[in-house]
Amino acid sequence: MIKDIFERIKETPGPLGQYQGIGDGYFMFPRLVGEIGPEMEFNGKPVLNWSLNNYLGLANHPEVRKADAEAAAKFGLGAPMGARMMSGNTDYHIKFENDFSEFVGKKAGLCLNFGYQGMISIIDVLTSRKDVIVYDSESHACILDGMRLSLAKRFAFQHNNMESLEKQLNHACKLADEQGGGVLVITEGVFGMAGDLGHLADIVELKKKYPFRILIDDAHGFGTMGAHGRGTAEHYGVIDEIDVIFDAFAKSMASIGGVVSSEPEIIDHLKCNMRSQIYAKSLPLPLVIGNQKRLDLIKAHPEYREHLWEVVNALQGGLKAEGFNIGVTESPVTPVFFEGGINEGTNVVVDLRENYGIFCSIVTYPVIPKGQLMLRIIPTASHTLDHVKRTIEVFKDVKKKLDAGFYEGAIQDMNVFKRAQIKR
Repeated sequence: MIKDIFERIKETPGPLGQYQGIGDGYFMFPRLVGEIGPEMEFNGKPVLNWSLNNYLGLANHPEVRKADAEAAAKFGLGAPMGARMMSGNTDYHIKFENDFSEFVGKKAGLCLNFGYQGMISIIDVLTSRKDVIVYDSESHACILDGMRLSLAKRFAFQHNNMESLEKQLNHACKLADEQGGGVLVITEGVFGMAGDLGHLADIVELKKKYPFRILIDDAHGFGTMGAHGRGTAEHYGVIDEIDVIFDAFAKSMASIGGVVSSEPEIIDHLKCNMRSQIYAKSLPLPLVIGNQKRLDLIKAHPEYREHLWEVVNALQGGLKAEGFNIGVTESPVTPVFFEGGINEGTNVVVDLRENYGIFCSIVTYPVIPKGQLMLRIIPTASHTLDHVKRTIEVFKDVKKKLDAGFYEGAIQDMNVFKRAQIKR
């Protein structure tokens, strides 16, 4: 029997959609108001915001705002018209992608319109039905979706487990040999949820035993990791051994887009075969010119990254000193783990936002195990040490209340949440 698509959608809203009735506008799709930065407004109240991917504080940098505005005034948002292959190529695009790839240590690069879409397309173009992909089991959704689009077979290895990787490489190489294909290992530079690093040096070492290429998604690593902010490959000293690096702009650049960097022949192949770029309008010039300014500032001002790490070290060191569990993070991404279920998590968020003026993201099952809560903090160069001190004091208070069972009980109606004034 044929069933109406809309009826099926209404009956099965999905893992997140099921919470839309009580979470829309508060937990899902919240609206932060004001200039992008640590101090904004939520639900009519000022909040200290720890939920912005603006690592180096460039979103409101005066030179960035000036470059964005002048480029928009000169070119508008329409230029250039058409896809780059047809009529949307410019000297600005070429200079920017060449400058970017040179900075991250590669000979060629290609500017892409979006980070998520970019990674999906890269995987699709690099692999064929004869190839085999081996990937970290905790890879970002863009990697998983890219593999779904690819015709290549795939094997997952346990997160950052080199013994598991080698086992899967052994299977993958045998299969690739039978099929007449190759092997591509995919991982992340910085894992954006837990903040730990992909073990790039250990993966590179396995190249001595197995024939494969490496692709990394370094969205959270670019600008934050390495002596010059070139990313996680620089941090490990293995830039030359990483075959393809993809860096998205939504984190340290506080912008839109990304660049894939590799050797010239590979970039040329991507240019001519990446359907998401061939059939999509070129990245508008205000974004390209604005991204060039951001890149120039990252190269010229290492103090932005240095201050970011001052904030990171103060925050993570202070939390650990107070006995908080921040997991295995090695990057600015700062998870704080508590015991509790989704009800406690919901009530914690309301208390933080309504009564303490702290805005950060919360993560619960199924992303993390049942019985745990994770508050995810993203430090930036715009935060101060006073912001850090205030947040640690608030978390100490919240932990006491969690331990005392203060947040237990049923999730309330969202109208109650919006009026909530939970007494401390």
